[in-house]
This record gives sequence, structure tokens and C-alpha cells, in this order.
Amino acid sequence: MSENIIEVQHLSKSFGSHEVLRDIDFTVEKGDVTSIIGASGSGKSTLLRCINLLETPSSGSILFHGEDILSGQRSESDYRAKVGMVFQSFNLFANMSVLDNCNVGQIKVLKRDRNEARERSLRYLDQVGMLPYVNAKPRQLSGGQKQRVAIARALAMEPEVLLFDEPTSALDPEMVGEVLTVMRQLADAGMTMLVVTHEMAFARDVSSHVVFMADGVICEEGDPGEVFANPREERTREFLSRFL
Repeated sequence: MSENIIEVQHLSKSFGSHEVLRDIDFTVEKGDVTSIIGASGSGKSTLLRCINLLETPSSGSILFHGEDILSGQRSESDYRAKVGMVFQSFNLFANMSVLDNCNVGQIKVLKRDRNEARERSLRYLDQVGMLPYVNAKPRQLSGGQKQRVAIARALAMEPEVLLFDEPTSALDPEMVGEVLTVMRQLADAGMTMLVVTHEMAFARDVSSHVVFMADGVICEEGDPGEVFANPREERTREFLSRFL
């Protein structure tokens, strides 16, 4: 039986008089890889930032295992430990080594001791192919390497869900593949993922569910094979025709 981890209900977000998200409804089930696609400015990243509480929704609910996280009953840091985020700009601490970047959240938020944090960090850095770089500083790494460290840092918190906000958009084309390979491996291992992406091949081939957004609303969603091969909505067809 499927288990709903995140349920977004009637979510809206405005900045002043500008409505960026309007009446968004969708569900993330355990093991889902959901790709959110759409043109720039369609509200994709704002939706992800609302789910991670980096933005406060104007109205609606976000349920995590049935509990409304907007009710204030659960601390934001506790929630974010369960729902990790990987940013397009990496957001690594420039003055810390790769290893310390992966340790710091575990020690400060999860209260793990330094040895336990180090053990987990090394495991996940090895998983993303960054174990040889544990003592390097971010400035010594390529963009693809930085993003792999950012993924390892998120994994070290052992979240239930990983959110990816256009994780390859800041990378040179030759580095995109190494990050997508790591994400594909995570998907194969059963990680629940919500991915805002312009990588249509990833959305089509790796996702279990695709959400197409335009002008702050969900226009169409469903099985990737169906959405890509037989889009129902004209706006979806127009968008996909530019990529495929």
C-alpha cells in the first residue's frame, strides 16, 4: 500500500500583489521520483521553497505524514532534517572542508557526536564519488564536484525526502552528467525525490511522476510516459515541443 509522505493542499503564494502559486494540489508518495517541469517563472522553485519552509505560503496546507507543518507544532530545523534540499548554487560553506561541510548539520541539528557524523559523511561522500576530496575546500572543486558534495551533505542527514532545485542549471554541460548519474543512482535505490529540472530526459526516463507547471498552476501531471508521449493540454504540448 502506498504511503503519502508529503501532501500539498490548495497552496498559494503571493509576493505583494503578484500571485506566484495558485491553488496547488499534489502528493508525494514514499519512493516517488517526482519531476516538476515548466518554463522559467512558472513557480516551480517557489513551490519547492514553500515545501522546505524557505518561503511561507500565503494560504493552504503542507502535510508531512499527515501533520500540517504550517501549524507551528514541529520545529523548522527538525522538519528540514527530514526533508533535505539541494540547491542549484550548491550553498557550501566556503571556509570549511568537504568533510566539515557534511559534518556540520549532523552535529548542530541532529546532535550526533563528531565520530558518528564523520562516519556517515565518509559513507555518503564515497557514495557520490567524492571520498578523495574530503580535505579540499569548495574553491578547489569543479561545479559538478561541489554539487555532488552538496548531495552527500543532504544524504548525511538521512532525510526521508530530498528536494532538488534545478541541481544542474549552474553547471557546465560536461559536468551535468556526473550529477544526473548520482541522482539516477539515488532513484534506483528508492530515495523519495522531488526534482525541479530542465533536464527533460531525466524527467522522462527516471521519474515515476511528472508535474507540468505554467503561470503558477499545475496544468498537467501523471505518468512520464503518458505526459511526454500524449500530453492532454495544449500548453504542455507547446512546452515539450521546444525540448523534444
